[in-house]
Amino acid sequence: MLSSLNAWLWQEKLWLPPNCSWEQLEDRDGRVFAHPHHMLAALPLALVLVALRIVFERFVGLPLGRWLGVRDRVRKPAKPNATLERHFLETGRRPQESQMALLAAQCGLTLRQTQRWFRRRRNQDRPCLSKKFCEASWRFAFYLCTFVGGVSVLYNESWLWTPVMCWENYPNQTLQPKLYWWYLLELSFYISLVITLPFDIKRKDLKEQVAHHVVTITLITFSYSANLLRIGSLVLLLHDSADYLLEACKMFNYTRFTLVCDALFLIFSFVFFFTRLILYPTQIIYTTYYESIMDRGPFFGYYFFNLLLMMLQVLHVYWFGLILRMLINFFRKGQMAKDIRSDVEESDSSDDGLAPEGLQMKNGMTHEPWAAPADGPRSRAARRLANGHVPGT
Repeated sequence: MLSSLNAWLWQEKLWLPPNCSWEQLEDRDGRVFAHPHHMLAALPLALVLVALRIVFERFVGLPLGRWLGVRDRVRKPAKPNATLERHFLETGRRPQESQMALLAAQCGLTLRQTQRWFRRRRNQDRPCLSKKFCEASWRFAFYLCTFVGGVSVLYNESWLWTPVMCWENYPNQTLQPKLYWWYLLELSFYISLVITLPFDIKRKDLKEQVAHHVVTITLITFSYSANLLRIGSLVLLLHDSADYLLEACKMFNYTRFTLVCDALFLIFSFVFFFTRLILYPTQIIYTTYYESIMDRGPFFGYYFFNLLLMMLQVLHVYWFGLILRMLINFFRKGQMAKDIRSDVEESDSSDDGLAPEGLQMKNGMTHEPWAAPADGPRSRAARRLANGHVPGT
């Protein structure tokens, strides 16, 4: 059964253009070609990168952050409360006002004390500033190295300046050792990001990030197996050109160097727009969609590869929408606002738009001199909630 599945998976019509066979890509006469099993080395290398990241963040990122003035806020822990903790874990992190009043009554707390408990409990789960800086510094270092390495690998190659050359004599294109190692390193890095995903900082675009990692890993693996290394290398280099700028912007944002952060954000926004919304569709997608089949007919790999590229383009448009919103805020306020993908830490002084703390009543509710009359409709509703009567839906 496994042999049948393997034979079906590696059918030439799925991976190669018409009238091409795997025999043509066998190593001979000193010519070396890309083979799918080469990519298996990415798995142990990904584990090496995970270990290297731990060492880098501990001995480079953390001291660098401290030297640049990154300081974690002192957080007051939430006092142990089994009722509130159970609601936090099972029902929700942000109770509605009616739920908050009911919980306050159950625990014998004021409404403000219950609000404060949930704020402090949410803050406990948020990553500290030094963790954010260390993660950004690791990604900055890697993206910068791969971008510089990619430029050095491709600078003298004809297809970097003329993308149509990616299809010259395809698929009979030999493998260059430096291109192989760069490709392998990129694949290993994205696999390592998937491995560390449960431990990394969770942002609001987590689903899009996971989709991006999966599409990228599939794209790298498929392009190598189908000997689409030339066009695949252009996709990698184009993405690396903006990624290190984003991570540098994050680093300076965490260190409160606002002028440097603002300048980097403007540069990043321009590079992202130019590379991913102009060059990517007009050069990469155009050549894979039209020029790649000028001398040969379409095949499964052609459709699958273009599908992956289009999925990346959808993510590009989504992320540029977020960047555009931040740019609008930037020009309105004169400085870059927070990353709209990030969850902001709350202070004990924030009130969540709920009632201020006052005198605690026997039923757990609060009363202020300026509050509504005791027999008013709002007070009667509050008493019913405090006594355990929840309005019907």
